[in-house]
This record gives sequence, structure tokens and C-alpha cells, in this order.
Amino acid sequence: MKDTIETTEIHPLLKAVVELLQAHRGAFRQERTFRRSMGLVFGELFSFARHTVTQGLLAIGITDGDWSAFYRLFSQPRYDEEVLANCLLAETLQHVPEKDAYVVAVDGTSIHRSSLKMPGSSWLKDSRFSAFRPGVHRAQRFLHGAWLTPIAAGFSRAIPLRFLPAFPPKAVPAEQPSQREWEAGLTFLKWVRTQLDVAGRKQQTILALADGGFDVLELWRGLPKQVVLLVRTARNRALFHLPEPDPERGAGRPPSYGAASKKPAEWLHAGLRNWPKHTLKVRGKDIQMRYQVLGPFVRDGLPEIPVFLLVIKGMHKLVGKKKKAYKHKGPSFYLVSAVKHKGQWLLPFSIPFLLSWLWQRWEIEVAHREMKSGLGIGQMQCWNTRSAVVSVQWSVWLYAILLLAGYRTWGLLNGPATPARWWKGAHRWSLTTLWRTFRAALWGTVEFRACWSPSHNNWWEKDAWLDSLGNAVAAAARI
Repeated sequence: MKDTIETTEIHPLLKAVVELLQAHRGAFRQERTFRRSMGLVFGELFSFARHTVTQGLLAIGITDGDWSAFYRLFSQPRYDEEVLANCLLAETLQHVPEKDAYVVAVDGTSIHRSSLKMPGSSWLKDSRFSAFRPGVHRAQRFLHGAWLTPIAAGFSRAIPLRFLPAFPPKAVPAEQPSQREWEAGLTFLKWVRTQLDVAGRKQQTILALADGGFDVLELWRGLPKQVVLLVRTARNRALFHLPEPDPERGAGRPPSYGAASKKPAEWLHAGLRNWPKHTLKVRGKDIQMRYQVLGPFVRDGLPEIPVFLLVIKGMHKLVGKKKKAYKHKGPSFYLVSAVKHKGQWLLPFSIPFLLSWLWQRWEIEVAHREMKSGLGIGQMQCWNTRSAVVSVQWSVWLYAILLLAGYRTWGLLNGPATPARWWKGAHRWSLTTLWRTFRAALWGTVEFRACWSPSHNNWWEKDAWLDSLGNAVAAAARI
């Protein structure tokens, strides 16, 4: 591969990814380590087997020589993960106007491991088992913090910003200290707030979406200013009305709580007749939601932070072409931060805005599936206390770079057509479509163009040709 690539003569998708890679140059200490990282990026695109360092090097033709310098990218502090994330977040700001909310989502996930001595690994609950018969597996636990792209025709995408370790106290010791998922989530939200302030966006509001595991008192107390949390809550959460002023009250500390409110699930059968309806466009389908906004309330143990309760009724409808099957979705309950305006506590955003983003939180789960099943994060054979974590974070950063390049090139809905004759493709382009386009675009360049090499008449030359061909076949077959 040449030292420089003329971005004006290549595919727009390649131009976008090269520009993004150059924007992250400041995270690497030396130019040669940055170039090695770029080589591994293109090697990952052509890795048809496992996504390891070795397979990436074989894919770009580095079959001979010392590979230790590439492994030292992860075992030694050759680059700073936080600086890498700072550069990535800065690249996303051009897609979100300062007047709009910067929407992020946080969720915990685990990377399966088979070694009992892997740094950061421990026995965790395995989500691949059923709920009525849970199981465990050996894994590393991480906090995934992602930016959600602006919604277009009911579609969005989760682009990872940080992948922070959230190892339990009993995990095998690693460079990073143990912490809970909500602690890592709070660290992520503080980091996002800091980066927006550094970029001159101190007035921009952050909307953070989370599941029920982040409805923790300490996280609510630690939220930075201009951060709104929309989190799922328990159906039996203890809530209280705000204390009412009493002019006849004497001296002493004012009350922290008002009268006890109903539990979230009790509002479903409280005799409320007027349930507002709102129809959303979600992934190409119209979905009608019935909801109630109640409050403001305060949580038990958290009297200083008012919140609103959002109750969404369940859905039970006929689905399918013949309308013979039923699809049921149970009710759900959410808490959202309240903001004070002219002495009154109000919702931070409109109801349609909050409802539309509640559905998009699932995009972070889609990203988990694509990263694990598609990109193979966690497959790099890096075992020491640093590389066991940094190699995973590097793979997640690579996934984010590729997605952001696709988003800049096509948006969300204008991807290329699939090569199949009987199907034009989904409304939103997939990771497979992105990957296929990257490979086709690279094969069109001189540096990556495949050449047909006929056999030679001289048997001595033919022997060397067969050796080189066998080497490529063995690399692809992982022999």
C-alpha cells in the first residue's frame, strides 16, 4: 500500500473513511504506529475468517517478517483510548446542530471468554439462556456508550463512542479497576458533557437513554447539568408527590416528601379514561402508542431530584398477511428528568420526541449483535492485562469508524442496492452491505486490485508460484 492515497480519485466511501482515520492521528504517539493501525483497519475489511491480528496481516499480504510490532499496538501504550474517543465524538458533532439534543444510549454487554485467567473475566449471567432457566458463562463485562444518529423515516443507528470496562470485584485483575455498570455509565455521561463543553456547546442538552439497570440513586445524583435521563423503571417503584407549602407550618426542617403516589403499575387500573394516543413511524411501520404522563414525583431516597413518570400501555394486535397471529407487548414504565422553568417543573422535551427516542434505544442492542456476530470483537488473541481490554476497544472503534463513514456517504436510507435480483434490499443499509461496498471499492484501487497470475512454463518458477498461491489459500482456510 502506498504511503498516501489520493482521496479525490477513490470511492466516496473510501474517501470518508480515510478522512476519519486522518482525523484520529492525534491519538497515536508516532506516525509508524498510526500507519500500522491503518493497515489493520484495511486488513479487518478483508478478514473472511476470524478477526485476529494475524488474519488481518495475512489479508494485506504481510506473510513474512516480525509481527510483534503490530501486537505491541495493544500490549503497550502506543495510543490513548480516551483521546481516540475524543476525536470520534468531535467528528459526530457536524451531524447534530447545537440547538438540537445530543442523544446517547448506555447499556451493559459482555464479551464471551473461554479462559479462566483472562484479565477482567469472571462468571456472569449468560443472556443466551432462557429467562426461566438462566445460565452462566465466562466473560468480560463492558459499558457501551453510543451516539444515536438523528431519526430519518423512523430509522436511526447507534454509533459507539466508548466501550468502558465494568469488571466485577471478583474478576481476574486487569489494568482497569473494577466498577459497576451504572458507575461506568455515569463516567461516560460526564465525559460526553465535558467534550461538548470543550467544543463550545455548553448550552446543548444531552438526552441519555438507559434500561432499568441504570435507575440507581447514585447515578441520578451524579448527573451533570444539561443532561436529561430517560430510564426504564420498576413497575413497583415507590414514588411520592412533591411536598406542598404549608403557610401555617412553624419552625423546623421542611418536609422532603409529599403524599405517597400509586406504584407505576397501579396507574394502569386507576380508572384513567383519557389515554392520549400518538402514532409513530418506527422502522418503516406506523405504531400507535397510548400513554400517560404523571408527576412530578420524587423517588424514595431521592427527594432533591423531581422526575416525571411515563406510563405506556401494552399492545395486543393481529399481525401477518392473513391477520391470524397476535403480537403482544406488555406495558412499560419510564422516569424522565424534570426541568424547572419559571418556578414550575416541566418535561424537558415534548411527548412525541420522547416516545420516538424510546423506540430507538433498541439500536444499541442491534449494534451489539453486529459487533459480536459480524465484526467478531473479542476474537483478537491478546492476553495480557492491557491488551485483553484495549484490543476489544480498538475493534469497537473500528466498527464506529466504518459506520460513521457509511452514514456520511449514504445517510441512513440511501445505501446501494443488493446484488440479488429478487430483493432490492432493506430500507436501511446493513453492516453486510457496508462491508461488501468497502471491499468492492478497495478492489477497484491499484493497491488492493486482485491480479490473475497464469502458471509458468519453467518448473522452477512454477514451484515458487505454487508456494505463494498455497500460502494465500492456507491463510484463508486458517491452516
